[in-house]
Amino acid sequence: MNLDKNDFKILNLLQTDSKMTNKQLSLELNLSSTAVFERIKKLEKSGIIKGYTAVVDRRLLGRELMVFTHVKLERHSKQNIADFESQITGFDEVHECYHVSGDSDYILKMTFRDMDEYRDFIVSKLTSIPSIGSTYSIFVINELKSGSVYKFD
Repeated sequence: MNLDKNDFKILNLLQTDSKMTNKQLSLELNLSSTAVFERIKKLEKSGIIKGYTAVVDRRLLGRELMVFTHVKLERHSKQNIADFESQITGFDEVHECYHVSGDSDYILKMTFRDMDEYRDFIVSKLTSIPSIGSTYSIFVINELKSGSVYKFD
């Protein structure tokens, strides 16, 4: 799909405020509301815009502890990878999971109310996945920058 400067402007604006109306976008871009609507539908249909979501403050919701856990599988068989991935994606505590290169096979981003909840997760859920060989966790002290906004020129 070929994108032009107006498509990129729409993406920038919607990532900043996904509740902008087509009318507001059209005024910002000097396009008709119909043209903006059609461009947005094209971006959604192509999969560039995957969806819309509300950004919440995890701390205000009681999720004080953020943890990045590195996971190493016992063996790198197709079955072990499939088993791990199918189980880990079912855990609500895991917000992001990346299959990576290097010393670890996966990196998980998770949040918990406190250390006790983290411990319960490790003991009752994570260690129940048989394909895991080892893990180590890093605890976030301070969150300096967070988000998934991609700016385009």
